[in-house]
Amino acid sequence: MIAYIKGIVAEIEKDGIVLESQNMGYRIFMPASSLERLGKTGEERMIHTYLHVKEDAMQLYGFLKKEDLAVFRLLLGVNGVGPKGAMGILSCLSGEGLSFAILSDDAAAIAKAPGIGKKTAQKVILELKDKMNLQEAFEQKISGGEESDRQKMDSAVVQEAAAALEALGYGRQEAWSAVRRVSGGEGMNVEELLRAALKEMV
Repeated sequence: MIAYIKGIVAEIEKDGIVLESQNMGYRIFMPASSLERLGKTGEERMIHTYLHVKEDAMQLYGFLKKEDLAVFRLLLGVNGVGPKGAMGILSCLSGEGLSFAILSDDAAAIAKAPGIGKKTAQKVILELKDKMNLQEAFEQKISGGEESDRQKMDSAVVQEAAAALEALGYGRQEAWSAVRRVSGGEGMNVEELLRAALKEMV
């Protein structure tokens, strides 16, 4: 199993790259979401990889983020979703975006991926809902890495509002989904966000 490869990006293609490492060129398939953040040829990158072995071929699939590789592996465990389907989903949605789609039962967003029909999208939601850390993904999306003081405050407000909903007897996924669906939630205090989220749950 090849966990990752660190090397120089020799070529960037439509569906992947050639990564040169120790005088060898590795052909690695990558989703569009990763290719967009890749950078230019000639730069050194570390690619997290998955080696898929078939009867007639061995193919490497790669991701810039370890979290996206973990999501790819989860998708491979869904009946009817192979590497090509999983790559299609992660080309349309980032790992975080897929988490949100699953959280909000948004099969239509997942079904936009090439080769993924509505039934398969619903199966993805059903089989992965309990396997993905949706709350963590939501918090990462809110924080956006380097947080401003406003973002930190908004993140804390969201967490408190979701915790309050859980204390009222709602499930964790249901609570975070309701908080996420509140439009214009930035700048709200806990009470305002909680009141708006409760309306979403009616």
